[in-house]
Amino acid sequence: MYVRTLVHAARGTARAAAAINRPVFYRMSSSAATPYRTVATPNAPSAIGPYSQAVVYNGTAYLSGCIPFDPKSMAVVEGGVEEQAKQALANLFAVAEAAGSDKSHILKVTVFLKDMNDFAKVNAIYEQVRAPLTQAFAPYKPARSAVEVARLPRDVLVEVEAVAAAK
Repeated sequence: MYVRTLVHAARGTARAAAAINRPVFYRMSSSAATPYRTVATPNAPSAIGPYSQAVVYNGTAYLSGCIPFDPKSMAVVEGGVEEQAKQALANLFAVAEAAGSDKSHILKVTVFLKDMNDFAKVNAIYEQVRAPLTQAFAPYKPARSAVEVARLPRDVLVEVEAVAAAK
């Protein structure tokens, strides 16, 4: 696309020339005029690496992966994959709220599983959490992926990340 645009610009096409002068992406900087903001909330576990709990840009919140830590103790919750899924989703929704969104504005969810055999159990927890939304907004079903991974941070069984629209 870029090469073709340059060829058209060389031929004098005004539309192509305008495309070259238009920025393709925005550089994110630390200046006061930066069009994005990072999110940090004590209602979810703090980031355990060099990343933000979420970044909000142009009305969209990009929520980092949430693992099943208790926000106060930063310890992995006791129990199996069901308890871990409940806590991971609770953490995700806390970050969504802090980002100016909520669970009814989630557009895309990615679930990372240590064992894909746990998918049915995690799916049941996901449906329990989503049930009130389904009753209020019958067609509400965010896009979703589930991926089995070799290992997750702190050897947890499930991690959940999402993209959400601002309210």
